[in-house]
Amino acid sequence: MARACTLIIALLCLSGCNAQQSTLSVFGADARDIRHIAIVLTVGAVVILAITATLYIRAVRAPEHSLDHHQGMRMILWVGAIGPTLILTALLLYALPAMRPRPASPADLVIRVEGEQFWWRVAYRPPGEATPLLSANEIRLPVGRTVLFELGATDVIHSFWIPGLAGKMDMIPGRTNRLVVKAEKPGRYRGVCAEFCGLSHALMAFDVIAMEPAAFDTWMADARAIVPLPAIATPGRALFDAQGCGACHGVRGTPHAGTIGPDLSRFGERRTLGAGILPPTIDNIATFIRAPQVSKPGVRMPAYPQLSQEEARAIAHYLKGMR
Repeated sequence: MARACTLIIALLCLSGCNAQQSTLSVFGADARDIRHIAIVLTVGAVVILAITATLYIRAVRAPEHSLDHHQGMRMILWVGAIGPTLILTALLLYALPAMRPRPASPADLVIRVEGEQFWWRVAYRPPGEATPLLSANEIRLPVGRTVLFELGATDVIHSFWIPGLAGKMDMIPGRTNRLVVKAEKPGRYRGVCAEFCGLSHALMAFDVIAMEPAAFDTWMADARAIVPLPAIATPGRALFDAQGCGACHGVRGTPHAGTIGPDLSRFGERRTLGAGILPPTIDNIATFIRAPQVSKPGVRMPAYPQLSQEEARAIAHYLKGMR
């Protein structure tokens, strides 16, 4: 019965693991080192536990007076003090080198990420480029290259965590923390906020896209090219202008340069809406525009109930066309 319960608990724990957000399914060098450390430390803990359990069982089953005082003290010294100390020292010596921060150089890509309630402001700064490339709720990384994250916050403390890439790092208002990483495998993954930051803390995620270096360079060049969007007075664009959306949101290639909310340039490429909580369908975008508090309680974006569903859908079509 006990064995069956243990198996059920283990299966339930494993059911929460997936390739997109798991410390066991890694795609970064630092997460790989963390996984190795965790495995080795777990083995060390199991060894100490096995020794302790063996001594306990032996003590319970041993005949009375089978050990004299001198033998007992010697066993306590070696098994209770010297043995665990040697094991823990070996584990420490193994773990310390792997805990050293990864070095970065001026030639590395810098990505500035700021936590907001409840989304992620992202700015890419390639070497030699003075003007950052703005984005939101999505991070793209070149595989095999060192990337420096500069992490901050504008309101409350957040925590930046991409489980398969590296460890957690706090994002503190007024302070910049550095996290140097290297992706080793392309794919689409997930990052989260790991520090309670308000009502929608659990609804604050972001996509992580690890790309082959050539594909990343092509994407970066395309994204940095400022191509004026056609000044066609579509219903969606007219409503976007009339409702003052550009006062909060920036769109490259248009007069809209707001910085209060997420940058919406190339919004049509994104796989999620509302910082990882919804698929970006036309209906979801329209509903989020009219009543964002329904999907994300505490969000600072104002509601637009004065818009009809069809008007909101028109704006959604305009946003989906930004690629």
